[in-house]
Amino acid sequence: MITTETIITGQVKSGLGRLHWLAAIALALCCGGVQPLALAPFNLWPLAIVGLAGFALLLFKARPKRAWALATAFGVGLYGIGVSWVFVAINQFGNASWYLAAVLTALFVLFLALIFAAPFVLCIRLIGHGRLGILLGFPACYLLGEWLRSWLLTGFPWLYIGYGHLSTPLAGWAPVLGVLGVGLITSFSAACLASWAFFMRPSANLWMATALALALWGAGWFLQPVAWTKVNNDQPVKVAMVQPNIAQEVKWQPAQAQPTLDLLMNMSEPHWDSDWLIWPEAAVPLTYHTALDFLNEVTRQAVATDTGVITGIIFDERRERRYYNSLVGLGNALGIYHKRRLVPFGEYVPLAEWLRGAIQFFDLPTSYIHRGTDMQSGLQVGEVSIAPSICYEVVYPSLVADGARHRNVLLTVSNDAWFADSIGPLQHLQMAQMRALETGRYLLRSTNNGVSAVVDEKGVVIERSEQFVQTTLTGTVYPAYGATPFMRWGSWPVIALSLGLLLGLLAARRRFHY
Repeated sequence: MITTETIITGQVKSGLGRLHWLAAIALALCCGGVQPLALAPFNLWPLAIVGLAGFALLLFKARPKRAWALATAFGVGLYGIGVSWVFVAINQFGNASWYLAAVLTALFVLFLALIFAAPFVLCIRLIGHGRLGILLGFPACYLLGEWLRSWLLTGFPWLYIGYGHLSTPLAGWAPVLGVLGVGLITSFSAACLASWAFFMRPSANLWMATALALALWGAGWFLQPVAWTKVNNDQPVKVAMVQPNIAQEVKWQPAQAQPTLDLLMNMSEPHWDSDWLIWPEAAVPLTYHTALDFLNEVTRQAVATDTGVITGIIFDERRERRYYNSLVGLGNALGIYHKRRLVPFGEYVPLAEWLRGAIQFFDLPTSYIHRGTDMQSGLQVGEVSIAPSICYEVVYPSLVADGARHRNVLLTVSNDAWFADSIGPLQHLQMAQMRALETGRYLLRSTNNGVSAVVDEKGVVIERSEQFVQTTLTGTVYPAYGATPFMRWGSWPVIALSLGLLLGLLAARRRFHY
């Protein structure tokens, strides 16, 4: 007997939906755990598609409680592996014992996993039944989940699956749809794979979906050489970025301040012939007004050599007792930029009145930073306008795209010494590469201990430093003009598409009662 449900769902093989719940949880954990392997430094991108396909199959016909457990397990695997560097920051630099650091890291991972699970639990009746639920509902939920993590509670937009495709044909979609759009195509491809693995009789819908997925990959390949912005190759800018490699343990010790200033000047000495000389995040270990004598000395040298110097520093507004993580321009460089997206616990402490003093990690010397205003003019050196971002800010696609609209070059500074030799700094670099590709602009990444890099407008690293060495990275960048489609539209087209798919599935479910 042919029923409406058969028409919509087709016949399915017995499989993952009948697994014992413990086995299903373990498999979901593994499917999530392989996702970071698709990203830097591993870049095994096919694993992400296989893992997502397995996750989609586990959700098929799952009840809400089971779906909640499966999605949370997937999130634990994803973040347990992908943000393991949080343990390093808490243990080594927050001076927390290893077991306390493990507990705090586990709570952080669980919190992120619950946020990850929310869209799947809310929409399980749309994605958990039928072929269309897998093909359309699953990628829509995955996209909306990544978008949710970009703004909820200030956001934690880390481990987006689209970052694994900087070197695949899907990279061509990044200037059009952004990293979230690339992730949507990735999860749609995984949904097609899941359907082929699970359904006995491929339907016309599955054939059409598979053809669409292959077409999207092919279109990405054709889009890759498209020049969405105009890079002026007749306007080269010679750049030198100092990487002082100051150990985090001594960076803010008063006795270390003068040796650090001397080191910055000594490392810069051979490079005053550069157009731009860049020092990394909080390179000057003094507040702005305390360091005025030193900054004036740098300014005199920069003016004498016709150089623009940009340095990270803590900017202090003494009357208001406010402190900002900032970039300041000296010599030919003009402007001051205050960081707008702060790192929880690293730069400010949520619920500070209760947490301050509980453990040393909640009282780090950098955890008293105030947020900069949204309306800032960026930095300028001669005719070239710079879109700055400080450390964590570069992981926000829309923030960087908005800042790049009327500017020519991207600059991000960071101090990844917090993450030691973990995978965190390499993930961070990969995200910066995606920002260059999304905006069609050269990007400079200046860090305290690596990886410093020069990235071209296609997201390709053309110069990079080694980690944990004192060095000065030199290179040439070219200003870009114009805007990519992503800069104009942001992620709103793919967000609207995902919402439309879920509403369409809801209407179909009510009509056909599946």
